[in-house]
Amino acid sequence: MKEDGHAECRFTTMFDLYKLPGDFPGHTDAGRENDPYRKVQVFENALKDDIDDRRFIPYIQLHEFEALILADPGKLDWEYLDHDAPIQCLVDMVGNQNPEMIDDTPEGAPSRRILHELPEYDKANSGVLVAEKIGLQTMKTKCSHFRTWVELLEGLAKAR
Repeated sequence: MKEDGHAECRFTTMFDLYKLPGDFPGHTDAGRENDPYRKVQVFENALKDDIDDRRFIPYIQLHEFEALILADPGKLDWEYLDHDAPIQCLVDMVGNQNPEMIDDTPEGAPSRRILHELPEYDKANSGVLVAEKIGLQTMKTKCSHFRTWVELLEGLAKAR
């Protein structure tokens, strides 16, 4: 941000809410929140205040990146051929629920649920490819916090 001082430039983050470190800005206040959307808002506001640059747009994913994969877990078949039964288990587990609200406990976190069915799941490689197959529109439809962030960024592009 110090290297590019242009007023039209924007910077953002994509951190997982799950396992944010204890010294992350807003940790104490966010710990008092029971509602995950309110909790992530407290963290984002505290991070924005900490960075203190109007060009900065904080984003923290509820609860982790894999919530976006669970927006359409059937697309895991693009990377994990011949895994129809475990992928169907994930599809059934998600059902119609909001993937951003899937349990954030160590045992129930989205990544753990995927790894339980697909032990070979690789977030860094396969996760990105599967996310591409799912597409922004599906993720935005199923994940409201993600949608708000993406639409904010899209609005900046349209305003140019």
